[in-house]
Amino acid sequence: MASRTAPDPARRSERARAAVLTAAAELVAEVGYGKLTIEAIAARAGVGKQTIYRWWPSKGAVVFDAFLAVNQHEGGLALPDTGDLAADLRAVLRPTSDELTDPRADRTYRAIIAELLNDPVLHSEYRTRLLDPLLEVTRDRLRAAREAGQLAPDADLDLAVELVYGPLYYRWQYRLGPLTHEHADRLVDAALRALNHPAASGTSDA
Repeated sequence: MASRTAPDPARRSERARAAVLTAAAELVAEVGYGKLTIEAIAARAGVGKQTIYRWWPSKGAVVFDAFLAVNQHEGGLALPDTGDLAADLRAVLRPTSDELTDPRADRTYRAIIAELLNDPVLHSEYRTRLLDPLLEVTRDRLRAAREAGQLAPDADLDLAVELVYGPLYYRWQYRLGPLTHEHADRLVDAALRALNHPAASGTSDA
């Protein structure tokens, strides 16, 4: 009789975890965060509720992990450094604008932001795993630009980060207008002018 290889619990757990994240991402896009339930996620993923609660403390935590998995943020944050600061920042803000314009990503991200206001644990996870790493790699890129003389010697890097990202998320949060590549380029030019760096000429069209 041929011997059977025992199932690998780690592989089975990873498959179940991936199924839960896929189910959460699909369902929050289909029904919205408010109507999403752990029961529905479990049914779609083919796992028990207890499996989900063993790995995640709340619905918000599941959705946040699903968001990271879909958008591949965690562990992959980096800013280009071609020597052209304006071009490098455009290369970041343009795809960010595209992402926020996608209806499914928009819906999921708004749900996460709303949940952060009432869930200190989830807020800490968001800061630790997404926001703080993003701000840090951006500061590093701006610091390199400052050392290369592309920013004023006394440029405040924390303020610089806010000038780069703040207006984009303000426009998105309050739905003040479309998020286009042209808009992203104008934000970069305005931020660099404010930081005492002449914006690169010949900004590309959207």
